[in-house]
Amino acid sequence: MTLFGDLKIAGSGLYVYRKWMDALSDNIANINTVKSADGPAFQERFIQASNGDVAGTGGGVKFDGFKYGSAAGQLRYDPTNPVANKDGYVRAPDMNLSDQMTNLILAQRGYQANLKSIESARSAYEAALSLGK
Repeated sequence: MTLFGDLKIAGSGLYVYRKWMDALSDNIANINTVKSADGPAFQERFIQASNGDVAGTGGGVKFDGFKYGSAAGQLRYDPTNPVANKDGYVRAPDMNLSDQMTNLILAQRGYQANLKSIESARSAYEAALSLGK
């Protein structure tokens, strides 16, 4: 581990939590998006992350990309919708707003915890530098 390894670990955490919040924000923004019943629904976004150090010695976390939920969604009867098929159905995403909001709160707390770690490390490094004056 390097001298500034704690900053690297917390910084990687910030990045992954930001990506998670971006995905959740996109999910929430599209929770009511409906499409034609003949096509795919909006697909919920999930993040994939892994250990940032193969040896497991404190390399932080690595963002591996996005995974997508089911394109099948839910069929809803809405004959007045302009994208409804001839039977009056539209395809909506299969997501739950309360789940998305709960995960958003978790992601925000994780982001805040990593940011606090960076701020604490910075303060400690500044204090150590001031000792030499």
